[in-house]
Amino acid sequence: MIRWEVKRIKDIAIKVGSGSTPRGGQKVYMEEGPYALIRSQNIYDYEFKKDGLVFIDEEQAKKLKNVALQENDILLNITGDSVGRCCIVPKEILPARVNQHVAIIRVDENTNPHYLMYYLNDTRNKEMLLNYVHGGTRKALTKGIIEDFEVKIPSLEIQNKLADILSTYDSKIKLNLKLNQTLGEISMTLYKHWFVDYGPFQGEEFVESELGMIPKGWKIKKLAELVNTQYGYTESATEKKIGPHFLRITDIQDRFISWDKVPYCPIEEKNYEKYKLNKGDIVIARTGNSTGAVGYINSNIEAVYASFLVRLTPKTDYLSPHFLYLLTTSKEYQLYIERAGTGSARKGANAKLMTNYFVVIPPKEIMVAFHKKVDNIFEKIEKNIWENINLKNIRDYLLPRLLSGEIDVTKAKKHVEEVL
Repeated sequence: MIRWEVKRIKDIAIKVGSGSTPRGGQKVYMEEGPYALIRSQNIYDYEFKKDGLVFIDEEQAKKLKNVALQENDILLNITGDSVGRCCIVPKEILPARVNQHVAIIRVDENTNPHYLMYYLNDTRNKEMLLNYVHGGTRKALTKGIIEDFEVKIPSLEIQNKLADILSTYDSKIKLNLKLNQTLGEISMTLYKHWFVDYGPFQGEEFVESELGMIPKGWKIKKLAELVNTQYGYTESATEKKIGPHFLRITDIQDRFISWDKVPYCPIEEKNYEKYKLNKGDIVIARTGNSTGAVGYINSNIEAVYASFLVRLTPKTDYLSPHFLYLLTTSKEYQLYIERAGTGSARKGANAKLMTNYFVVIPPKEIMVAFHKKVDNIFEKIEKNIWENINLKNIRDYLLPRLLSGEIDVTKAKKHVEEVL
């Protein structure tokens, strides 16, 4: 029988604190630098995302030395819509600091930080923590709320076992994400080799064009000649399963969609048919800091997309959706969107701008050959995405049952060995 003690976080933590925005704000942020500055957009449940990670110099870091991160520190979002999201700081991004929207929790030697991270991510515990959130219009967790939050603590031995069991799933999830990143890089390398450097066609005759020398028989077309565009559906998202998935800009950070994180929306049948996403569709963000972000629908799923997204669909079967995805995620296209985007105060790009882009199009047989060459890569990526969804579901099933003692840690460990 596991013996649990109830303790407040301040009884098991040697540090709880948040940082601040460096003087000068975004003007002092760097794409590379000696110190990472972690913000709320980097922190998700169980995982840290490097997308949007910024850096600061030595001088700014000194001013934030009170929130210098250490290995195994817990990161907790404390303001805004992402309040309560929680993960462990990755060792590879150290040295680092946090801004005022992120709290550090550093535990004592008798507490496994991964155990506490899992405890805070448990749905029931997260709901309890968020019940204390202050602020009518802006959600916020104060240092006092965090320190006074009660946690059920078993022996360190049991903490370690629980953390090991759950982290096994997370390790496999991270491995699949890394594999997908590598597969994505391979597919982009092939795209550039074929359609930017024209590597396989160097022995053929080349001709002059408005985009430079291209293989004879290839054509220059505007993207608007090749795709149809459509703006998305306007509705409020909900976590309740009352309709199809409702894809938003915030759901396409990783380009390939992880559907377990996408909310739902109510929608009438006629509108569902109009906005239903199909395999091979491309969606592009048209507003805000994510303007130009691309999502690829690589499986058939009941889903529609939000109004801040523009859907691109090939006008004919001749245009490979894999080609279209790699084109829109290429550095050249993304740079075009960045430079041509409208709005000085607010970034943006409408459908006309998105498709007012000249593309070098190969003959049909070459397009078909390229699609076949990369199709297996895209299938592997999709397989890994769905495997991760399954792994997350198992982890999230085990988590509350392990924390409550309903499932014995030794039995759970055996189950993990069978699954993985």
